Amino acid sequence: MDIPHDLQIIAHQERTLVFPQFHADEAWQTGTQLREMAMARGAVVVIDVRTFGQRMFFASLDGATPDNARWAKRKARTVEHFRRSSYGLGLSLQQAGTTLADKYGLNAADYSTHGGGFPLRVANVGVIGSVTVSGLPQREDHQMVVEALCAVLGHDFAALSLGRV
Repeated sequence: MDIPHDLQIIAHQERTLVFPQFHADEAWQTGTQLREMAMARGAVVVIDVRTFGQRMFFASLDGATPDNARWAKRKARTVEHFRRSSYGLGLSLQQAGTTLADKYGLNAADYSTHGGGFPLRVANVGVIGSVTVSGLPQREDHQMVVEALCAVLGHDFAALSLGRV
């Protein structure tokens, strides 16, 4: 994996995947898109779509555990705190040879820089929430969220994908 390359793509994803508006209908559409993708692939995941302060969609697929839900919550907290994807932040910290605890004093029991948390950005507003998947390897969690957002927002996933490892 080429961390600088992935970070460049993730920054592009975050700039590109922007909603014109975001309400309960968009949360439902995003969550159900992710659920349908996960079901079709047999992926055992938890899906969490939230604005800051309010959960808008939650699904726990058969086989998912309470740990998956806790991971999703920690990833969502990271997106809320930093206004960027949990995977992008994790790669940045890895590249710098540091951790959330060392650099920011944040407890790993409350925050996670593993892939799967992605910012919900609204045009002319900014980041208003997060969409999170937990249960797959972290790069795949991140990719699944990006793929679903591409489908909902009408973008070409191939042009925004991190590609295969």
